[in-house]
Amino acid sequence: MSKTPFDESHNSDDELLAEYHFDYKKAKPNRFAAQSRKQLLKVVVLDEDVAQVFTTPESVNKVLRALIESMPQVADGDKA
Repeated sequence: MSKTPFDESHNSDDELLAEYHFDYKKAKPNRFAAQSRKQLLKVVVLDEDVAQVFTTPESVNKVLRALIESMPQVADGDKA
């Protein structure tokens, strides 16, 4: 039986290769991953003075939701 190049270069001390090359063109979507509720995330950069007041994403979201509730509703689904 002939040896393959992999058999000749196999090193039992080092099981992981330094680098792997994957062909992502042949990749398929994960059918087990939940696709129904994808969360849309946006990144917003706050000015330094605002960031000192709102130190967590939760605090920013809480204030923005309160502001949205206080805004008058616009007809025809337009956003302010």
